[in-house]
Amino acid sequence: MNISEIKELIQTLVDSGVAELEVQRGENRVRIVRGGIQQEIIVAGSAPTVALAAPAASNPVAHVAPAHAAPPVEDEKTLAVKSPIVGTFYASASPGSAPFVSVGDVVKPGQVLCIVESMKLMNEIECEVSGTIIARLVENGAPVEYGATLFTVRPH
Repeated sequence: MNISEIKELIQTLVDSGVAELEVQRGENRVRIVRGGIQQEIIVAGSAPTVALAAPAASNPVAHVAPAHAAPPVEDEKTLAVKSPIVGTFYASASPGSAPFVSVGDVVKPGQVLCIVESMKLMNEIECEVSGTIIARLVENGAPVEYGATLFTVRPH
């Protein structure tokens, strides 16, 4: 792999919003991890391992903070709705439109709670139980990781 291919991979990482990317071509392996201040780039192959530090993108990964309420104490009476993929969280179908759900809303199985965009695909995240939305734990437009808790629901 040459430097231009690595730069292209970094740009792909920035454009997609993914936090980590690993590519292997033959004996060459590149792993790029997105961070708040810098990105770690590790290139391994037949030559010795090289570690480079690259400046972070102009819009680094933001820390995910509660949107409407502090998360309730985890107990057997609440259910965490988790992201099934890495992507960008959207509370509504389009900018300016009302969110799919708000804290305090009663939801039913199959109801869309949000969208997680991943690689230009919009993935609707649906509720699996009847219940009440207790908290939304992600800001609109924030990146989310696989398994990140998006909502807490108190089942009925």
